[in-house]
Amino acid sequence: MPVSRRRFSKLTAMGLAARWMPRALAQTASGQSTTPAGERRVGYAVIGLGRIATHFLQGTRDSSQSRITALVSGHRDKAERIAAEYGVPLDSIYSYEDFDRIAANPAVDAVYVALPNSMHAEFTIRAAKAGKHVLCEKPMDISSAQCRRMIDACKAAHVKLMIAYRLHYEPTHLKALEIVRSGKLGPIQSMDANHGANIRAGEWRITKALGGGGPMFDHGVYALNSFRMFIGEEPSGYHAMISTPDRDGRFNEVEESVQWVTRFPSGALASGTASYGVELGGYWRIHGPWGFLQMTSLSYQGQHLFGHYASTPEFGAPWVEVDIASQEKDPMQFTRQVDHFSDCILHARTPNTPGEEGLADQIALEGVYKSAGVIL
Repeated sequence: MPVSRRRFSKLTAMGLAARWMPRALAQTASGQSTTPAGERRVGYAVIGLGRIATHFLQGTRDSSQSRITALVSGHRDKAERIAAEYGVPLDSIYSYEDFDRIAANPAVDAVYVALPNSMHAEFTIRAAKAGKHVLCEKPMDISSAQCRRMIDACKAAHVKLMIAYRLHYEPTHLKALEIVRSGKLGPIQSMDANHGANIRAGEWRITKALGGGGPMFDHGVYALNSFRMFIGEEPSGYHAMISTPDRDGRFNEVEESVQWVTRFPSGALASGTASYGVELGGYWRIHGPWGFLQMTSLSYQGQHLFGHYASTPEFGAPWVEVDIASQEKDPMQFTRQVDHFSDCILHARTPNTPGEEGLADQIALEGVYKSAGVIL
């Protein structure tokens, strides 16, 4: 259920839309772009052709505002197969070594960085120096110092930097944010979130060099970002513990699971769990004195928002029920996300999830690990 213009205007009046909601909702209720007819499409180079890049490629193909114009990969044969599918010229395929040649390609306006975490800073900075806008996957990088370098490089090059927080553009999350920011739940007092999966041996995510750390860099960032988004504050304290119960060789470099409690200046508490050893499903739940909301699925489809809140902020008031199940299918979240960035490029707007948003999550992530006694 997309947010209506009237509801969006109310949020804007409250001074909330500028930080947490897209300036231009790229799709209508049917998911179609609202781009004016005849407006040019922004060209993207995809850097890294792994699993998540497949979703981005498909989502961009469904866009009327964005298109794939170049590929960057260490595997030329794979890149050529994908180029044939998406109509990318062979001379617009680059290796990681000769990537800097992309500066001379006028068909590329922006890049999508879909590489392992520790490579995000390098290719964001190289893209910025080449004069290309950057849409970078989360987590932004593996250290707050690198995140700051990315922000500084993009500012120096006068290009835009957006972090790929796709759920910021997903309609049921926007509806939840509208309810929370309207005050219908009352002051937020408690929030919890879990996200995890039983990871396969050999994945780059469980290497320190490429992943940067354990499940906080993958699953935990969803919880941290949700806490910050819905509570609307930056954390002021952490208490965390790590655990590695499975001694099967997968977790020689990073921990298996992290559980933590985050304190916020208003007094709100948020608890989270992230794991590489167990399927946690992925959800968040938020409570105020007058109601609660819960979201199931943080994945690429299947979002279901439910809960209730008091019709008036008083004991005994009738409940207003919330039950919204998204009917959108993958890769629509990627289409919404890329169209938002393209809209920002075409109309000189600041992305809703800029580099500073990724930096804030990285600072919080480092706070969790520090509390657990882990040196990153």
